[in-house]
Amino acid sequence: MTIESSTLRGNWNFPTTIWFGAGRISTLPRACKALGMTKPLLVTDPGLANLSMVVDALAANEAEGCPTVLFSDVKANPISQNVRDGVAALRAAGCDGIIAFGGGSSLDAAKTIALVAAQSEDFDLWTMEEGRKDWMSASAPLPTVAIPTTAGTGSEVSRSTVVLNEETGRKVIITHPGMLPGIVIADPELTIGLPAHITSATGMDALAHCLEAYCSPFHNPMCDGVALEGMRLIREHLRDAVTDGTDMVARAQIMAAASMGAVAFQKGLGAIHAMSHPVSALYDSHHGLTNAVAMPYVLMRNRTAIEDKLTRISAYLGLSDKPAHGFEVFVNWTLELRDCFEMPHTLEGLGVEESRFDDLAKAAEIDPTSIANPVKLDAADYRTMYEKAFAGDLS
Repeated sequence: MTIESSTLRGNWNFPTTIWFGAGRISTLPRACKALGMTKPLLVTDPGLANLSMVVDALAANEAEGCPTVLFSDVKANPISQNVRDGVAALRAAGCDGIIAFGGGSSLDAAKTIALVAAQSEDFDLWTMEEGRKDWMSASAPLPTVAIPTTAGTGSEVSRSTVVLNEETGRKVIITHPGMLPGIVIADPELTIGLPAHITSATGMDALAHCLEAYCSPFHNPMCDGVALEGMRLIREHLRDAVTDGTDMVARAQIMAAASMGAVAFQKGLGAIHAMSHPVSALYDSHHGLTNAVAMPYVLMRNRTAIEDKLTRISAYLGLSDKPAHGFEVFVNWTLELRDCFEMPHTLEGLGVEESRFDDLAKAAEIDPTSIANPVKLDAADYRTMYEKAFAGDLS
């Protein structure tokens, strides 16, 4: 393949301080103080709010002279009202920083609260949508410590969040460089007990991030390397993490892979996410699970542009030693994972209705992630993919 030197251009930024390892949650008070917090707001979801991991974190901060306020009104797919409520709670309590504690939804809500809380009362969140330059006129978000309790979204090392706009029904990608957490505490012990179906869905989300980043046509060889190694970790450890939730090695490796996926997708994502965002916005489906369902159908549509890349991935992952079959072997591997994890193979299995295909296709076309897809797609192309993903047609 001939490479034009003019395409070898890019702006590269790699992320933040990560304190990684079992038991590192004990460093939370030190992390808060390092970022100058005296009274943080801990943002999590209702399911985690009363668990010992959160209760103990609140107590540890209190004991170290860093009183912490709890806010847990966050939906599985966070909405802007969750953000407004969080900002109100923060201001009422006089908090000066954020602890983002939980899965991707909690982290996204928390980071967005940190952004909005630093702005004036009349701030319009939607001016921060990915692709706009309005963030340059916004104030820096409040400092944030991120503590992931799932291994999938990688929001802990991302400058972006995803928030549902209730008025339009769209999932909007919000971006501000200051939303990158100042310190990440990545403690795999916090993922022990995570149900198998959540472990598998978030793991497939991490795979989608690494995969789409690697296949993006934009130039960022550092992201390519991170994405490739992230996929290797997923290949070697995801099944173990799902099968035995107490396998600390598997949990740690998948947690690392999830962060790597979010680092890699600085390079871009693609049609897997462009298809998934409208579906989860409309049907409240799990984001990682929706990505898993859409994945092979998008790979087939993009085949002409990514066959060589999937052949290289297959060889690196040890899926195939025959380059002529690398693409098919990789697609079959994604199907095997879905089958192993008892995931739906079609959008119909997620409850998607054929009558909404046009609406979904229009939303997918304008989703910012579509820009980095290796093949340019319009609404008609997306409608065809929704039809195939609904019917299970991999032709």
